[in-house]
Amino acid sequence: QVQLVESGGGLVQAGGSLRLSCVASGRTFSTLDMGWFRQAPGKEREFVAAIRWTSGSTVNAEAVKGRFAISRDNAKNTVHLQMNSLKPEDTAVYYCAAGGSRAYTLGSLGRYDYWGQGTQVTVSS
Repeated sequence: QVQLVESGGGLVQAGGSLRLSCVASGRTFSTLDMGWFRQAPGKEREFVAAIRWTSGSTVNAEAVKGRFAISRDNAKNTVHLQMNSLKPEDTAVYYCAAGGSRAYTLGSLGRYDYWGQGTQVTVSS
């Protein structure tokens, strides 16, 4: 089992920045792919960014390319999501996810076995 706890959400004006963090516990963090997803009211949960445990390479959704960056610190069992140039449409609950099911791509919900409780990000215009 893996437990994930997110932090860093909040209210920010458009154009501002936030840094989300997710701390993992329970098993070897460094062998897990890590991802961030978000869900806005009335919408499905969508992929934001992910980082592979094997190479450290990252993948970002088109909507956040050039603005968001995912990183990980295996020594601290932590993954971060740096969010810059935030827009009102980025408003959502952001979820941290961990897993490695090779039957799915990094951007797929099915890739991940473990989920955090979510942290609210609100961007005002």
